[in-house]
Amino acid sequence: MMLRFLVLFLTLASCRESYKMAKAEYNYTVDSARASLVRQEDTIIFGLIERARFPLNSPTYNQSYTSIPQFRGTLLDFLVRHTEAIQAKAGRYINPEENPFFPENLPPSVVPRYPFSQFLHPAAAMININNAIWKLYFDELLPMFVASGDDGNYAQTAATDLSLLQAISRRIHYGKFVGEAKFRESPQGYEPLIRAKDKGALMKLLTYESVEEMVVKRVKKKAMVFGQEVSLDRDVKGITYKVDPSVVSLLYQKWLIPLTKNVEVEYLLNRLD
Repeated sequence: MMLRFLVLFLTLASCRESYKMAKAEYNYTVDSARASLVRQEDTIIFGLIERARFPLNSPTYNQSYTSIPQFRGTLLDFLVRHTEAIQAKAGRYINPEENPFFPENLPPSVVPRYPFSQFLHPAAAMININNAIWKLYFDELLPMFVASGDDGNYAQTAATDLSLLQAISRRIHYGKFVGEAKFRESPQGYEPLIRAKDKGALMKLLTYESVEEMVVKRVKKKAMVFGQEVSLDRDVKGITYKVDPSVVSLLYQKWLIPLTKNVEVEYLLNRLD
């Protein structure tokens, strides 16, 4: 019963957030895309804080722990696949800003279609790097900010993992929209490089180091503000955080920003097809 409640809660919350984001940004520009990325920082940081409430809870990711009838995989796999199936029926993946982790055999939406913007080139639908995101999350990021241990809250752990994974995926795949907005702003600068399939030159053209440095500093500051432990005890000395702000800045510097740019380049390489 608890697992079903978590799946339903995630579905309603995620679809509502996606609906508001898409409606608010019907006309994409470089400025509106950047504004969306700034707002997504809050979602990601709060997602990190929520996941850090629980220890690692390794049985969540251990196939030998689960014995679910007619299902082979971990508890996390089970929750993600079934949540995505419900969210697909509720229309989440009609939104071009959303990319499922298990896109194979997702059921069609059963709700009326919202007229989302046809801003992207059709080739965008073929770009999905969630496999790489999944691997870096569990192999590299998760051990950096959660404590070791086991408190038995495996379903809740999987639910917070999925919520954070979806936020990270949305941010990285938003590179499609950033790439399209930059292309429309300066097609004469991008078209020769696209025709030449020059990945290095495209990466250099779309990179703004000063903007990236500002993003890294901003998310660290946000993590310090959002994640600060608050106490009314005057005897408490020093400041502690629910998630180390340096982990948040490293997440953006090492993974989110580079992967977003990789998506931009991959999208642009197919922009003229």
